[in-house]
Amino acid sequence: MKIGVCTGTYDPVTHGHLDIITRASSLFDHLYVCVLHNPEKVPLFTVEERMDLLREETKGLSNVTVDTHSGLAIEYARMKHAAAMVRGLRAVSDFEFEFKLAAMNRYLDPQVETVFMMTSSEYSFISSSAVKEVAELGGDVSKWVSPRVAEALMKKFKSRERSQ
Repeated sequence: MKIGVCTGTYDPVTHGHLDIITRASSLFDHLYVCVLHNPEKVPLFTVEERMDLLREETKGLSNVTVDTHSGLAIEYARMKHAAAMVRGLRAVSDFEFEFKLAAMNRYLDPQVETVFMMTSSEYSFISSSAVKEVAELGGDVSKWVSPRVAEALMKKFKSRERSQ
């Protein structure tokens, strides 16, 4: 059985993420989509909220499991006996970071390959950070995220306004 792992922060999950996840799910017998705890980032959504959104968005993909991990992504891939880690690339600017990450992961575990997938061109400019910024300022994010994610963003920002 060929197992793939697709890790990220997914704060929130966008159409760009789902493009990569959907296409990667067709390459593997099973794909784990793993929400990582990244100490470098301050997420808007909790890990549980991100996992719930991902589960809802991927429920039509029978070979996808949503999970979480608080260590190195390569450790998670090893734990799941993954053949490969899938990394999405939006633009050339992503390549240098991803290349270094892939080299480091290869050093840590040469048994796990890294597979780079270019996102579809209509999603090449989307990032979770940009989506959050537009949503926070009241902009329409419906072309970049699902209605459920857009609603979750609106609720999150409204609750933040009330608490300030």
